[in-house]
Amino acid sequence: MHMYLVVAAWLAVGLLAACGIASVVAEWVPWPARRRVMRPRLFGYGTLVSTLGLGLFMFLGPFEDAGFSVVPMMGWCLFLVGSFVQLLAQRPGRDTTKTAS
Repeated sequence: MHMYLVVAAWLAVGLLAACGIASVVAEWVPWPARRRVMRPRLFGYGTLVSTLGLGLFMFLGPFEDAGFSVVPMMGWCLFLVGSFVQLLAQRPGRDTTKTAS
């Protein structure tokens, strides 16, 4: 049963990474977030960072000691940073064509 859960987790992380790469390269956003995302490349970078953090947390975290360990906390922090970047991608960017005068 453990192997099924590990394979399912690997598939989920791989799918998230593929969506992040597609958002960065082709500016394609998956359908649940398509209506809200205004900057698809930033959304893709946030997805890649949160996928990296999720992978560190899930796959390298259990190999640490039972006490406080750095790898799961670093993965969790990367996941939160990536989620924040995805949130920023839902807000409009600065319009650089306008002048302040």
